[in-house]
Amino acid sequence: MKRVLSVVGARPNFMKVAPIHRAFAAFADTIVHEILHTGQHYDASMSDAFFRDLDMPQPSYFLGVGSGSHAEQTARVMIGFDEVCRDHRPDYVIVVGDVNSTIACALTAVKYGIRVAHVEAGLRSFDRAMPEEINRLATDAIADDLFVTEQSGVDHLLHDGVARERIHFVGNTMIDSLHYALPRAERSSILQTIGVAPQSYALITLHRPSNVDDRDQLNMLIDVLNIIALRTTVVFPVHPRTRKNIREWGIEERLSAKVMLIDPAGYVDFLALMRSAAFVLTDSGGIQEETTALRIPCITARTTTERPVTVEIGTNVLVHPDKGSILQAVDTILDGKGRPGLVPELWDGHAAERIAAIISSQCL
Repeated sequence: MKRVLSVVGARPNFMKVAPIHRAFAAFADTIVHEILHTGQHYDASMSDAFFRDLDMPQPSYFLGVGSGSHAEQTARVMIGFDEVCRDHRPDYVIVVGDVNSTIACALTAVKYGIRVAHVEAGLRSFDRAMPEEINRLATDAIADDLFVTEQSGVDHLLHDGVARERIHFVGNTMIDSLHYALPRAERSSILQTIGVAPQSYALITLHRPSNVDDRDQLNMLIDVLNIIALRTTVVFPVHPRTRKNIREWGIEERLSAKVMLIDPAGYVDFLALMRSAAFVLTDSGGIQEETTALRIPCITARTTTERPVTVEIGTNVLVHPDKGSILQAVDTILDGKGRPGLVPELWDGHAAERIAAIISSQCL
């Protein structure tokens, strides 16, 4: 039996790994698939909810690295993962996305001579001020197999000189999780619990340091939410760091009564909120993809996106994170002039099955 180990470090990683774990069940006679949680982002209640919502088993390994600077966090993941590689010797390691755990575990495994796959390879924002961009570039440079979600990823990897046989255009495992969870999202009571009707609200997520760790920028974004609230209710599941800054800087008292601050939701409840929103305003990466798959209008308040297909054919609109640009995009959508968007190639809910089949053929 070959042992394949998938790494999760932050909540978006769960959505990418859960369908991969299920897909390996088809190869249970030759492959044992296990999950390692680095603990890069860890909240017991939220992690438990994500594992439950996505039908994931509890991880076989938990490193518990916690927060810290990029260097501290990356180093702690490498030290912890080094012990796992040394003592348990997986035959194949899968890393996903672009968090610090991604590059830390890829680098550690490669130095042990363990074959490494990068799921969500080839994405580029071309903004090296984003730590995630450095993680993407470095992971793609050392991984053996590169699983790509959209054509831009193939193009970037070929441009960087990656051999074509290492590149696999398989689709998007985030969308696999979305398809899997939709039936339960349709039964969620979250809208009734918070008192909103479908299409009667805007859904907001803001967590990037450039938006929420700068006092003036966060104040401006709160002004934007208050203006949006003049036209529709605003539902804002607040990231812990964002909430801390809102409280410490006395911003909460300026919020309109129609801006609803709620705790972060589990995956199924958040999916229910997203699929019924009039539009989503975000600075997230994965939400750009999920809204495109659901064909829900999305406004991304960032200067760049590493997921261009969501803008080129999807429902996503990339806007500079300033008041005028955001509100202009909001008005376009609420005035019924947003574009319907298309679902990208191979975003069909079967990406993980393709990944598992390719990896199993290489492990034999």
